[in-house]
Amino acid sequence: MDLRTMRLAEPSIHNFSEEREEYERDYARLIQSPAFRRMQGKSQVFGAGTGDYYRTRLTHSLEVSQIAREVARRLSKHYPFLGKKDHPGLMIESAVVECAALAHDLGHPPFGHRGEAVLNRLLLQHSGIPYEGNAQNFRILMFLEKRAGSGSGLDLTAAVLLAVNKYPFSLGETGQLKGLYTSEWQTINELRDLWQMPAGCGTLETQLMDLCDDIAYSTHDIEDGIRAGKIRMDREFFENDRLVELLVQEIIQDVHNSDVCWDQIDVAAMVRTVLTNYFSQWEEVYAECNHEPSRTRREMKARWVSIFAGRVGIVDDAASRWKRVTFVRDGQKDYELLRTMEILKKLAWVTLVKDFRVQRLQMRSEIRIGRLWDSFIDPDYGRLIIPPDWVENYKQHKQHWPWARFVADYISGMTDAYAEKVYAELFSGSSGSIYEKD
Repeated sequence: MDLRTMRLAEPSIHNFSEEREEYERDYARLIQSPAFRRMQGKSQVFGAGTGDYYRTRLTHSLEVSQIAREVARRLSKHYPFLGKKDHPGLMIESAVVECAALAHDLGHPPFGHRGEAVLNRLLLQHSGIPYEGNAQNFRILMFLEKRAGSGSGLDLTAAVLLAVNKYPFSLGETGQLKGLYTSEWQTINELRDLWQMPAGCGTLETQLMDLCDDIAYSTHDIEDGIRAGKIRMDREFFENDRLVELLVQEIIQDVHNSDVCWDQIDVAAMVRTVLTNYFSQWEEVYAECNHEPSRTRREMKARWVSIFAGRVGIVDDAASRWKRVTFVRDGQKDYELLRTMEILKKLAWVTLVKDFRVQRLQMRSEIRIGRLWDSFIDPDYGRLIIPPDWVENYKQHKQHWPWARFVADYISGMTDAYAEKVYAELFSGSSGSIYEKD
């Protein structure tokens, strides 16, 4: 039995007329799924539909997959142990990483991270169960999505499922904020046991996908921010003491980036250095591009993606006795480049998401989701205004899932525009035609 290509539901012997590799089938199932298509209407930073230029969850996922695929190919050439296939979790196949990148944001609800926070609060208050985007990924992949002839989600290979699982934990564990819902975790944990994965460690493929996601955030979101005028390309902006203060505050408060040893350096000094160097590089590239802002934005993005992607490597992690995909310099973990990436990520965060206009939009989004939830959460009334196929699905599985979980599933699957449409039908005078297909 091949532990990497095994599937949870399909028999080991297939009768397919076409000749495709297992991961090609995974790829096809992902990109042809409704959940994947809906990402085109879900916010990345700016609201989906804000403009033709800005990224959505779909374009972000495609860009992450491109970066991850290319890095995977390079690593396979530079690290001979990957070809030995001694352990299923210590391999990197570009097709697997590409699929994981395409699937990594499927669980995000409409209206970005604010939508996720609101659904989590509402579910916890109502039923004491959480909502979390990464966990919702697996609910979609393993249950909600349907493919022809299967009632078990998309039934992806074990390698792709574990490559998507960047938080190998159960949300049922005390204090665990990231992970999987208990039901999906039971299955994923069985796969991890079969693979003999160390507790708390991700496969090299999921580590690579996660790092490439961060690369995309720290380059593409800044490009969008510059295009929107939220990041002003002038010296006064980059030397602003308040900006430095906000970045330092975000870095210190982020419990998820402590592994880059911020306590060993002067954080404010490094923030100033990174900002100064970034603007100096902008001035150089701006001159090279004949003072064309659009060309300069694209060139800056391309150069930073190249810098980050070119330094991805694999090191031994003594703490976990496993291997770590990270930035590498001279055979060691490159803390300086990791910190630089974090500073650029935080620059995008404080200038885009923390912008008061974006906050106003997010507040409106919070109100929208809250009122949709209130409309659906009473089962007797909610069944009258939720599409019949969703209600039928609930009837078939109500012994396993409470009504509140299905309401969260329904809302989280909405695009930004569809959520606005349903809200308008319920609460405004503009409802469109009753003959529109939901």
